[in-house]
Amino acid sequence: MQYGTSDFRKGLKVQIDGEPYLMTECNFVKPGKGNALYKCRLRNLIRGSSLDRTYRGGETLESADVSETDCQFLYAQGDKFVFMENTTFEQYEMTKEQIDDAWKYLKDGMQCMATLYNDFPITINPPIHVELEITYCEPGVRGDTATNVSKPATVETGAEILVPAFVNLGDVVRIDTRTGDYVERVKK
Repeated sequence: MQYGTSDFRKGLKVQIDGEPYLMTECNFVKPGKGNALYKCRLRNLIRGSSLDRTYRGGETLESADVSETDCQFLYAQGDKFVFMENTTFEQYEMTKEQIDDAWKYLKDGMQCMATLYNDFPITINPPIHVELEITYCEPGVRGDTATNVSKPATVETGAEILVPAFVNLGDVVRIDTRTGDYVERVKK
C-alpha cells in the first residue's frame, strides 16, 4: 500500500529503505511559488533514531508492515523481558533497550500492546495508567497535603518517581505511563 502526501499525518507508519518509521511530526508548507512541501520528522521503530525529510506534493511512501497486538507481560529475567501474545500464546523475548522506559511500569500478568514488524516485536506499550505500590520513600509529614512539595519514591517495579509529600510507604499510586508522572493515590 502506498501513502500519498495528502495522507501524511502524525502517527502514520511508513517504510523507508526497508525499515519501519513512525511519523512523529508533519508540517505542511506552501511556498509562494512551486509545489507544496511536507516537512516530516520520522522515528525509526527498530533503532529509535530520528530523521527529518521533506517531500513535495504528490510523492508517495510505502506503508510499513507493522501491526499491533494484545499481549501479557509474563516475567523479567535480568535484562530480558518475556511477553505472551494473547491469541496465539506465542512468547516474545525483548531486551531492556527495545522496551525503553516501559520496564518501569511492567508488573507480572499486566496486559500490554506489542508493535510487531514482520511478526517480530519491536516495541511494547504498557496501559496508559498503572497502579503500583510504593516500596520505599521518606515518611510523610502530617499537614503536607496543601503544598506542592514532591519527594522521590521507589515503586514495586524498581522505578523511581516523584510523588507528593503526603504519600507513604505501602500506598498504591496511579501513574501516567506516557509521562511517568504521579496521578493520584488509590484507595485499597
